Amino acid sequence: MAEGDFDGTRFETLGEGPPVVLVHGLGLNREMWDWQLPALAPRFRLLRYDLLGHGESVKPPGPYDLARFVDQLCGLLDHVEIERAAVVGFSLGGMINRAFAIAHPDRVSALAILNSVHGRTRAEAAAVRARVDQAAEGGPEATVAAALERWFTPGFAARAPEVLDRVRRWVLSNDPEIYPAIYRVLDEGDAELVEAAAAIRCPTLVVTGGEDRGNSPDMARRLAALIPGARAEILPGLRHMGLAEDPAAFNALLVPFLERAAAAS
Repeated sequence: MAEGDFDGTRFETLGEGPPVVLVHGLGLNREMWDWQLPALAPRFRLLRYDLLGHGESVKPPGPYDLARFVDQLCGLLDHVEIERAAVVGFSLGGMINRAFAIAHPDRVSALAILNSVHGRTRAEAAAVRARVDQAAEGGPEATVAAALERWFTPGFAARAPEVLDRVRRWVLSNDPEIYPAIYRVLDEGDAELVEAAAAIRCPTLVVTGGEDRGNSPDMARRLAALIPGARAEILPGLRHMGLAEDPAAFNALLVPFLERAAAAS
């Protein structure tokens, strides 16, 4: 594994093979992919990094929007000399990878969109906006308890408290001034992508948990139906962070999808 810094973006590269970029979600960092590395690193050249405002990357003041995160990814790919890659994005990362594929279609060989929103109802949008307001008032501490309840099933929370503690530490480490500004991208970016996703033309896999309330199976199916040739997979019994709760289930979908996409590109 090699670590680096490009223009304030902290990143790691590991493995050999077709390039795959891993884009984490809101309030997390590049370590959230630890559960996928054992399956992916022997087969692919992986690039994972901390989004602006997260982890060890720079934390510039707002405003933040999808375009800013797209530019970050584009600059990083140039720096590590990856011309074209499969891009795997979780939650906010699944919005960023869609926006990147729309803006730079020639640089994306495949997309995996994991537990990511598509076309919220008015009530769903209002619920997210309320959490943005909570974060603006009380920082990440105001939202983390409810987030962990949405992200993990009760059984897993009882069996593996150390995983929840790790994720809690990641969220609480966020800058209370910047966190709500990025949370707003999760809120406002949905509308920007709803129709635009139809322009995506690369092989696409959409995955979510059967119990992910904010990024529901219905959303996943509607998103996959919008993108030509895309496939939706629903993993029963999992919530938002199913990729940490049951890595094997996610890896069993990701590995063959990415291998087929690499073989076809």
